[in-house]
Amino acid sequence: IVRPTNAFLIVDVQNDFITGSLNISNCSAQQNGLEILAPVNKLLDTVDFDTVFYSLDWHPSDHVSFIDNVKKRPLHHSSPVDADNAQVYDTVIFAGPPPMKQRLWPRHCVQDSWGAELHKDLKIVENSIKVYKGTNPEVDSYSVFWDNKKLSDTTLCSQLKTKGITDIYVCGLAFDVCVGATAADALSAGYRTILIEDCCRGVDLKDIESTRQTVSTNNGVIVQSREVKAMVEGRDRRPELGYKLAMELKNSDSVLAQRSGRRPI
Repeated sequence: IVRPTNAFLIVDVQNDFITGSLNISNCSAQQNGLEILAPVNKLLDTVDFDTVFYSLDWHPSDHVSFIDNVKKRPLHHSSPVDADNAQVYDTVIFAGPPPMKQRLWPRHCVQDSWGAELHKDLKIVENSIKVYKGTNPEVDSYSVFWDNKKLSDTTLCSQLKTKGITDIYVCGLAFDVCVGATAADALSAGYRTILIEDCCRGVDLKDIESTRQTVSTNNGVIVQSREVKAMVEGRDRRPELGYKLAMELKNSDSVLAQRSGRRPI
């Protein structure tokens, strides 16, 4: 409570999402990913985060999410669209097992390609940590914590524990896809989670609003970048974050009580 340990998690600020094959400005919300570079870089220059993480979508060429790979795997009979008629951004159901719902995207962020590189104008700080996701060809991975089926985690989980992180400041691309999934997983894992709204851009306006609701109703906080420095330095203490911590302590005590056979506090 007195001295939180803060992580800044910058999600997928990669070429393909900004000017490449999955440029989010071409999606329905028509938001420009380039606009987040200045406020993100300013935070990196002016705020003393304990640890900075950069996540990267890092797909093999045969990845399940690519529209041009849709015929490489059988679809389930319940799939709303068949392989011959599937279009970019459609959702299909692969046969599995188990059956798996998948949104189809343009080929993007292929390992070791220009599109997978972090944007050249994004500041990379010393001693930062890169986290790679989406490396399994058979399952997508929006969250920086887990793949979409929770089959395996990334290195982020262990890194956060090793560094004793309590608070995670999240931003990047896209607001309603990978950023939103990451914030939701951070909250469910017990971290006090702050979503920096002006350092994000998204794909779909309705889904962006849904992401805001998910974060807020799970005791996360949505802020603007100008508010972050005071929060990290402890001059701005948000009651929502105090409540989140209290709930996590209560849940932890309940688990310990069950294990020991005593009544919870």
